[in-house]
Amino acid sequence: MLNRVTNQMMSASAQRNLQSAQSRLAELQERAMTLKNISRPSDNPAGAAQAIAMRAQLSAAAQYGTNISDGNGWLAAADTALGQSTNILNRVRDLVVQASNGTLNSTAKEAIAVEIEGLGKDLLTQANTQYLGRNVFAGSSDTVGAFTNTTPPSFVGTGGSSVERRVDPARTVRVDSDGGAIFGDGAGSVFALVSDVVADIRSGADPNGRLAALGERIKAVIDGRSDVGMRQTRLGQAQDSLEGMKATLETQRARVEDTDLGKAVMDLKLQETNYQVALAVTAKVLQPTLMDFLR
Repeated sequence: MLNRVTNQMMSASAQRNLQSAQSRLAELQERAMTLKNISRPSDNPAGAAQAIAMRAQLSAAAQYGTNISDGNGWLAAADTALGQSTNILNRVRDLVVQASNGTLNSTAKEAIAVEIEGLGKDLLTQANTQYLGRNVFAGSSDTVGAFTNTTPPSFVGTGGSSVERRVDPARTVRVDSDGGAIFGDGAGSVFALVSDVVADIRSGADPNGRLAALGERIKAVIDGRSDVGMRQTRLGQAQDSLEGMKATLETQRARVEDTDLGKAVMDLKLQETNYQVALAVTAKVLQPTLMDFLR
């Protein structure tokens, strides 16, 4: 049995079709203006979930980048301090050799002793180097300095502890250095050794016997700097890996969330044409009747 198609049914169907086309046109207009495939979760629930997950990973990557930058600051401060410490100790060794010259008078030897004494203070300053208010040679300790200003200076950091920064979900990198291992502690420290050199010079003893100990201390400082350099390299590698991961995540996020400008404009123009055609066809098919004029 055939159903009778009335003008009212045709009008209702045409209206539904036009409303659908208009809704699609509005959607494409919004997409072209925002250049976003997803403006609200209901647009694409699965895509929205993927976008949220990618944004979370991008946020974590940004935090890793901050950690790496902070770690580089710590290690750069330690590297500079250890480099200066090496120069200071090399100068002390040179002065010890000069002071061993038997032709020097007491005035010249005293001048050397005064210079070495000043170098010892400079060395202590380097050992108490800070970065953003934290001691780079005191481990996790928050003391005012890694070494005291006593004679000889004592290590007051937290031995065996470390300050670490997370550089990816699975790895951390230590960013401080063990001042006790590098500079020693108390009577066995490099500061005590420098004081002993000064005492030898002033007492008239030959300071040459301290050269071997000085060499060992210089080696300890150089080894500490080498360790810092290796960790700087690890941070650099982590930074390169992080940049690649961020680029990949951003590409994946853009593929889900963003729309191409050219495609958005083309889709919008096509839908505008479709809508205009639908209006024209509807106007031709649904001609006004006498009843339209009698309403």
